[in-house]
Amino acid sequence: MRYFFVTIYLTLGSFFPISQAQQVAASEDSTQVFDFDQYYELVLAYHPIVRQAALLSQQAAQELRLARGGFDPKLEGYWKRKQYSGTEYYDLKNGYLKIPVWFPVDPKIGIEHNTGEYLNPENYISSSTDNQMLYMGIAIPLGQGLFIDQRRATVKQARLMQNMAENEQVKAINKILLTAAKDYWEWYYAHSNYRLLQRAITIAEDIYERTRLAYQYGEVAAVDTIQALITLQQRETDFQQANIDRIRATLNLSNHLWTEEGAPLELQDNVSPDTVLTADVAIDELSQLVELAYNNHPDLVKLNLKQQSLQIDRRLTKENLKPKLDLEYALLNQPISAMGETSDITITNDYKLAVNFSMPLFLRKERAKLAQNQLKLQENEFDRMYTRRNIANDINAQYAAINGTVRIIDQQAQMVDNYERLVEAERFNLQNGESDLFKINAQLDKLIEARRKLLKLQSGYQKDYATLYWLAGIPQLGWDESIE
Repeated sequence: MRYFFVTIYLTLGSFFPISQAQQVAASEDSTQVFDFDQYYELVLAYHPIVRQAALLSQQAAQELRLARGGFDPKLEGYWKRKQYSGTEYYDLKNGYLKIPVWFPVDPKIGIEHNTGEYLNPENYISSSTDNQMLYMGIAIPLGQGLFIDQRRATVKQARLMQNMAENEQVKAINKILLTAAKDYWEWYYAHSNYRLLQRAITIAEDIYERTRLAYQYGEVAAVDTIQALITLQQRETDFQQANIDRIRATLNLSNHLWTEEGAPLELQDNVSPDTVLTADVAIDELSQLVELAYNNHPDLVKLNLKQQSLQIDRRLTKENLKPKLDLEYALLNQPISAMGETSDITITNDYKLAVNFSMPLFLRKERAKLAQNQLKLQENEFDRMYTRRNIANDINAQYAAINGTVRIIDQQAQMVDNYERLVEAERFNLQNGESDLFKINAQLDKLIEARRKLLKLQSGYQKDYATLYWLAGIPQLGWDESIE
């Protein structure tokens, strides 16, 4: 009988007093550690969604290019000719180049060639210049459109769209990185839990075999073999479920692993996760996270950019309240003529001048647009105030949860140590014949559950930490930045 107790004592001592980290490290000599840093680098470099998010900036760049197309120089011209009953009534040719500039002074240079028996006097050009005339002029809006117009407003908003695209890129990447981080630490728990139960089932098998042999030699009762068998069956059931969870977690993790060529990667069975380190989130780090969130959170940045876009619309709407007063002036055949002759510039002779004026009498359309714009600005400001407060509260709540989890982890680790002491005490009692298999199995069950709970807490801590940076809107969840 004493021989049986000694063998059980040695069996238990081979595993349970050892720390969980040592168990994982010693489980397989050929195990390769796939740490979190390596994993994150792969996700950032090759994940399809991360690559897709990079296209947003390129799309916004093309939108800006499209808006700048409103300032492209334009070459235009026309040819009008009428001939009737053998008579050339008129033959009008006009070609010119428009060069739009940011300040609303649009230069225009062109050449006319007009002939015909019944030519309109305003199109007449002297035959001394071969019926040709070179002109150079400008068009200036002196009223509406002087300080801003639709063309310039479109370019300004396209520039904001670039910033919005970069902001949406950060948001999209952060979302996939958060999912990837949670999947990694879920894999960590599933893998570690699998290894823990794998070792536990080995111990249960050994105890059962030794109990069965002891029963055959008459050292233990039949009920002890039944108890050992039940324990083994329970361990096998738990192990099978842990294996299912491990496979599922591994497949979920593989969703984020790709090669540079876009081929999916799969984890091998001999790959294990990183070890876990936990630490409190410092108060100064919390305050910096909140401050960074106020300045960089994608939702707040989006609202700030929307505010700027609405302010551009407001400027344009207020500009449209002004009357239209457009001035066009062109020099004719000076300082150079169509024949190549040069002359002094005389602004009071050989010129064309046009003034165009228009103004709605009630301005109802413009005043309504201005009122609508003001309401949108107020609505956006309320949204920004609420979002700012909500983000700060979410960060503070997550911070409290993380530090609370750290304390729970410390307590749980102490509980694991205490359960190990209880198992050690039961082993000592078993050696002295003062305990039995029922008691030792009960303590082992509690120790295993305590270790599984500790693994779950450590996994949850890492998920919460990634969520904290996601709530703060830190680009790449703080991967490329350090908070001092």
